[in-house]
Amino acid sequence: MKISDLRGLLKDKRVIEEINKHLWIESQKTGYSIGIERATDEWLRLYASGWMKYNMPEKFGKMTKKKNKKKATKVIKRKPALKKKKSKVASR
Repeated sequence: MKISDLRGLLKDKRVIEEINKHLWIESQKTGYSIGIERATDEWLRLYASGWMKYNMPEKFGKMTKKKNKKKATKVIKRKPALKKKKSKVASR
């Protein structure tokens, strides 16, 4: 997805809250305000797809659910563990 396609997310208050958190954290790291434009662009580029998959699974999470099902049904065959033979100790 392109950043221009993700601009529609900016109508969601939860997204704005996440961007503000990103702005605060990154500004603390750098020691100065990085600006809301940079914070918005970075958040959309780095975190928007993961946020959509987690918060909008009906639209964006279907692919991941199918992949997880395949992984969950895979059976791992293992060789049976070897049994240790008990050694006979002579008792007096």
